Amino acid sequence: MTSQTTLVIGAHGKTGSRVAALLDARGLPVRRASRSAETPFDWDAPETWAPVLDGVHSAYVTYFPDLAFPGAVEKVAAFAETARSAGLGRMVLLSGRGEHHARLGEEAVRASGLDFTLIRSAWFAQNFSEGYLRDPILSGLLPMPGGDVVEPIIDVNDIADVAVAALTEPQHGGKLYEVTGPRLLTFAEMADTLAQALGRPIQHIPISFEDFHAAIAETGGAFVADVFTAIARETLDGRNARVTDGVAQALGRPPRDFADFALKAAQAGAWAQAA
Repeated sequence: MTSQTTLVIGAHGKTGSRVAALLDARGLPVRRASRSAETPFDWDAPETWAPVLDGVHSAYVTYFPDLAFPGAVEKVAAFAETARSAGLGRMVLLSGRGEHHARLGEEAVRASGLDFTLIRSAWFAQNFSEGYLRDPILSGLLPMPGGDVVEPIIDVNDIADVAVAALTEPQHGGKLYEVTGPRLLTFAEMADTLAQALGRPIQHIPISFEDFHAAIAETGGAFVADVFTAIARETLDGRNARVTDGVAQALGRPPRDFADFALKAAQAGAWAQAA
């Protein structure tokens, strides 16, 4: 499996960029899927799917912005069928913990007849350093709903390591890896950890789901806010308040700790103010 091309859908995203970089570092051929690629790919244009799968043996699949978006599960199911017809060797799908639509996406891949690996992930640590929470952190705030709910937040570098193992090693076929960080943290504890790494105060601000919706709507619009607020309501209710050993199952090592993520991100300038 390791000598053949891997398709990476979402190659510019948090996990996909890392998966592609790790494959590059091993000298393995990678096809980065995007609308602007030489062989373009577009979830909304099924006619682009078969060409991008031509000559590919394995694929890492993420659906942006989330499997909860209307039509996402149906598109993943149809893409899996196209991939099976194209002779894809293995599909590695990233999904989310505690999300109803993510489970439906997993089942679609299971039912496709493809060899697969499923990675069911906890909340991303890099949401603080590369995502929509970076600007609030820069201002010294962490506004989040969910009260004192605890989350086993995961470093996306662990997700990428699991994905690359699944793409390049035969023993991961048919496996589901539910991946989390090594411990449970409240958002207030995450704010304290970020403050220690940055050397300045970061205050957790408990907000309502309505305020969460309003904040997202300001930049992403009402539709995007509706979907992400629904995901937050679904997943920040305590259902994910447990750690799992998915990283250890896949890699034989423990996952990275959030404090290590925060310190390394701070040292790398993730929260450096623009000049």
